[in-house]
Amino acid sequence: MNLNEHIDQVINATSSDPFSVLGMHHIKFNDKDAIAIRVFNPDAKELYIVRTDATKKVYQATRLRQEGFFETIVEQTNVFFPYKVRIISDAGTTEVYDPYSFEPVLSDFDLHLMSEGTHYKKYEKLGAHVTTINGITGVFFAVWAPNALRVSVIGDFNNWDGRRHQMRLRGSFGVWELFVPSLQEGDIYKFELKGRYGNYLGTKSDPYGFFAEVRPKSASVVYDINKYKWKDDAWMNNRRKRNWLEAPVSTYEVHLGSWRRVPEDGNRWLTYRELAETLIPYVKDLGYTHIELLPITEHPLDASWGYQPVGYFACTSRHGTPDDFMYFVDKCHENNLGVIMDWVPAHFPRDSHGLSYFDGTALYEHADWRKGEHKEWGTLIFNYGRNEVANFLIANALFWLDKYHLDGLRVDAVASMLYLDYSKKHGEWLPNKYGGKENIEAIDLLRRFNEVLHGYHPGILTIAEESTSWPMVSRPTYLGGLGFSLKWNMGWMHDMLLYFQKEPVHRKYHHNNLTFALLYAFTENFVNVFSHDEVVHLKRSMLDKMPGDMWQKFANLKTLYAYMYAQPGKKLVFMGGEFGQWKEWNVDISLDWHLTEHEPHRKLMDFVRDLNNMYKTERALYEVDFDHQGFEWIDFGDYANSIVSFIRKAKDPEDFIVCVFNFTPVARTNYRVGVPKGGFYKELLNSDSERFWGSNVGNWGGFHADHVWWQGRPFSLNLQVPPLGAVFMKPYSDEVVTIAAEEIKEQEAKEREQQVVKEAKEQQTAKELAVEKPVTLKTEPAEKTVKIQTKPEDKK
Repeated sequence: MNLNEHIDQVINATSSDPFSVLGMHHIKFNDKDAIAIRVFNPDAKELYIVRTDATKKVYQATRLRQEGFFETIVEQTNVFFPYKVRIISDAGTTEVYDPYSFEPVLSDFDLHLMSEGTHYKKYEKLGAHVTTINGITGVFFAVWAPNALRVSVIGDFNNWDGRRHQMRLRGSFGVWELFVPSLQEGDIYKFELKGRYGNYLGTKSDPYGFFAEVRPKSASVVYDINKYKWKDDAWMNNRRKRNWLEAPVSTYEVHLGSWRRVPEDGNRWLTYRELAETLIPYVKDLGYTHIELLPITEHPLDASWGYQPVGYFACTSRHGTPDDFMYFVDKCHENNLGVIMDWVPAHFPRDSHGLSYFDGTALYEHADWRKGEHKEWGTLIFNYGRNEVANFLIANALFWLDKYHLDGLRVDAVASMLYLDYSKKHGEWLPNKYGGKENIEAIDLLRRFNEVLHGYHPGILTIAEESTSWPMVSRPTYLGGLGFSLKWNMGWMHDMLLYFQKEPVHRKYHHNNLTFALLYAFTENFVNVFSHDEVVHLKRSMLDKMPGDMWQKFANLKTLYAYMYAQPGKKLVFMGGEFGQWKEWNVDISLDWHLTEHEPHRKLMDFVRDLNNMYKTERALYEVDFDHQGFEWIDFGDYANSIVSFIRKAKDPEDFIVCVFNFTPVARTNYRVGVPKGGFYKELLNSDSERFWGSNVGNWGGFHADHVWWQGRPFSLNLQVPPLGAVFMKPYSDEVVTIAAEEIKEQEAKEREQQVVKEAKEQQTAKELAVEKPVTLKTEPAEKTVKIQTKPEDKK
C-alpha cells in the first residue's frame, strides 16, 4: 500500500495502523536521509512542528490534503527528536504533543496472557490510565475489539471526531491502544468502532472504565483509581487469618439508592460519604457483622436495582466518585464491618453503549440466540467458553477485591449459569457437547473464579445465589465442587415464609416446613436469607406477611428472626425488615423511617439488636454451623402444639444453648423440655419480653434444671413458653450464677432507689398543682426482667 492509500485510510477513518503514516518516519528526500512528520487535524488552518529539544526550531507543515492532512520534512537527518504540534485554527492557537510520536505501551507478554485468558489483572492494562511517558503526562487507552476495522478514542478533547485519535492495533489478538498526551483525570471519552462487516459504526463506553457520567449520560470518565490512601491495614491483615465459616456472619442487605433519600433536596440519593456517616453507624448499632450491597456497578436503569450493569469496573456515579466509595468501604472496616457486593456475571443488558455487539459482532455474548439470550429478562448471556470473556469476568471480580478492598462477592443468578435450559422452553436452548443441559463452560468459569479470588485474597467470602439442587456448590474445587464459601439457602427461605404466612391454627398441618431443611442443612455451607426479592412484586413486606392483629404480626416476625438465628447457617436480612417496614420495598423512595418513632417498630429494632449481639457472643450459635455436631433436636414432633425445641452446640460440647419455639398465640405453661445436664439455666433471650413489646411471659431470668428424665435426657426444664415466642436457655456454673445473682440484687436496689426518688418528685409536683397523688413505694423494680433462683428444690 502506497503513502496516498494510507493517507486515504486515515482521512476516511478506516485505518487499523495509523502509526504507519502519522507521526515521525525515516524517508529519503533528494536521495538523502530525512525525517517526515505527518499530522492529521481537520480543524487546522496552519500547522507547525515545534522541536522541544535544545534547538527549539520551528517548521511550518505543508497541507497535503484539504481535509487537514499536513506533512513536515526535516532534511539531512535521521535522528528522531521530541516535538510539539502548533495548531492555528478558528478557535485560536494551541500546542500539543503528538499522540503518534510515542512507542507502544503494552508488552508482548501482556498480549500473550490476554490471549490465553490468564491476565487476571487486565484492568491495570486495558481501559484508561493516567500515565507519564518520557516525562509527558497523559492518558493511555486500550480496548479489546478483534473484529473492528478501526477504533478511535473520542471525547470533548477532539469534538467527538472519530478521525482524530485513531488507535493502533496490536497484533492479531485484537487489542487497540493509544497514548493521548495532555489529557487528564476528569476528561470524558468513548470508543468509536468501525466494524469489518456490514458498515457497522458504534460508540461504546469503556468496558474497563473506572468511572462514568451520571445516567442518562453514558460516557466514561478518566479516573486515577490508585490515588486513595487506605487506612484499613489492620482489618486487611486480620481478614487474611479469619475463618468466616466458624465466625458470626450477620448481614444487612441494602440498596444504597433507597435506604434513605433526601426528600427536601429533590428526593436525591445520599452520597457514598453521607452513607458512611449514616448507614455505617446504624448498621453497627444494630450489631450486624457485614453490609451486603445490591450491585453498585454502573447501570443505566434505576429500576434494574443494579442487576443489569454496563460499567463492570465502575462504581455507580449516582452516589459519588470511586474515591468516595473507597472512603465508604474504609469506614466500614474502621467500624469492624465487612462489605460484600452483589456481582452479576450471568447476563448483561442490550444498551447500545454497553457490551452488546461491541465491535460489530457478538463479542462478549454468544452469536446463537439459543445460547446467548435470556428472553425472560431481555438480556444477553456471556460466552463463558471464550478465553478473553472468561478473563474479563474473573479480572473484574478480582478488581473489586483488589482496588476497593471488598470482603466478598455474592454471585447473582448462579442457577441460570449452570443450566443451559434455565427458564427456556423446548427448542430455545442447545445441549452441551455431551448432550446434557449443564453449561460446562460456566461451570469451569465459576471454579476458576473461586480459585483465583481465594488465591489472591485469603479470608474473603464468595457466596452463590443458587436455587436448585446442584451438588457441592460450597465445596472445594479439588473435590469436584464449585468452590464457593457459602450458598444462599433458598429452600429454607421458601419453607419458612410459607409456614409463617399460615394462620397459627393451621400451622400444625405444615409442621414439616419447620423441620425439613435440617435434612439437608449440612450438605452445603448455607446462609439463611430473607432477601430483597421477598419484599417486592406483591409479595408484601416481612411484617405484612405475618398473620393476625398487629401484636401477633410483630410477635410472629420476632419469632421468625429468632428461629433464623438459632438455625445452623449464616444470616442475612434485607433493609427495612429490622424495624418492620409495612410497605413493599420501592426502589424510588426511602424506607419509612417515621415508623421508628412508634413503640412496636422501635422495640422490634431493640430485639434485632439484642439478637445480633447475643449471636456474636455465643459460640454455640455460629461456631459449628456446617456440621451435624453443632445441632441436636430435642423434640421436632410436637406438631399439635406447634412447638419445636433443639440444642445448638459450640466446638466445646459443654457450651450449648437450648432453643424452644412456640408458633401459636397460646402460652404453654409448665412445658417440660429435656436437657443434657443439670445446673442453672439462664434465660438468654425471650422474644416475648415487654422490652420487645411482648406480653412478658417468661422464666424469671432462669432456674435450675430438674433431675427429671425427659425426652431421653437425664434432666429437664419446666418452662413457660410464651405465645408466638422464642426462649433461649443456657447452662451456667454455680460460680457464674452467684455472681449474676449479686449483680441482679445490686441492680434491683438501684432501681428501687430510683423509683422512690421519682415518685417523691411526682408527689411534690402534685402538691404544687394542688392535686393529691399518694406515693406508692414498690419493693420490686418497675421493669424487672431477670430474677434468678439460687436454691430451688431438688425434684426427684
